[in-house]
Amino acid sequence: MSEATAPILIAGPCMLESAAVCEAVAAELDRLRTRCPQLRILFKGSFDKANRTSLSSPRGPGLEKGLEMLRAVTDRFGFETLTDIHLPEQAAPAAEVVRVLQIPAFLCRQTDLLAAAAATGAIVNVKKGQFLSPAEMEYPLRKLEAAGARDIWLTERGTTFGYRNLVVDMRAFPQMAAFGRPVIFDATHSVQTPGGATTSGKREFVPTLARAALAAGADGLFVETHPDPDNALSDGPNQIPLEHLGELLEQVLRIHETVKGSDLGF
Repeated sequence: MSEATAPILIAGPCMLESAAVCEAVAAELDRLRTRCPQLRILFKGSFDKANRTSLSSPRGPGLEKGLEMLRAVTDRFGFETLTDIHLPEQAAPAAEVVRVLQIPAFLCRQTDLLAAAAATGAIVNVKKGQFLSPAEMEYPLRKLEAAGARDIWLTERGTTFGYRNLVVDMRAFPQMAAFGRPVIFDATHSVQTPGGATTSGKREFVPTLARAALAAGADGLFVETHPDPDNALSDGPNQIPLEHLGELLEQVLRIHETVKGSDLGF
């Protein structure tokens, strides 16, 4: 297990679809912060879903409005925030508002994007591409380090396995932890069934994979959650109902406490 100071929870709606959804999720995270004070909780939300399959799919409020919504969450609830960036020119304005810039999996090898994120001084969370092995995450990591990034997180989000399927290799967590950076598990994108006009998924497998990932040494979870996921504007089938988030966290935290520091050394 890598040297994370506290288990990390990155949680929020897939898309920054409305102030009401953001407030509902942030209020629940605020309650969970009291119940689980050992967690480092960050609120996440995407201002632009730039990689949607269909041209007609909702994309979000855009950079300016999205950053306003994230700033409102921090102002009211005090949470650190995270958002995706897709273009180098988005890095600097986003870093003025959020604590963590996230590099989407499809873009994890884009040198200019990585360099722009590193230059801001923000934490950079880079998702492992569905097409990369855990060992190959060394290359995005070294690009970020060369560009001056100090705080770097790595996120596992499943590997392409045939058509419209992802699998999670639990060996990825100790392999990426060997780089000495916190390793997060994206529990909701890993249950996607990608492709088609809209992305589908099987949220019933989120608890199984989340428990397994923490047992395998992950330093935290990335979880998309929504008050009404069946009517969410993006990735509804993968998001877990907000009302069940607390129960899931209590389960995985017990596992995290049990396994931390338990490497047998062979």
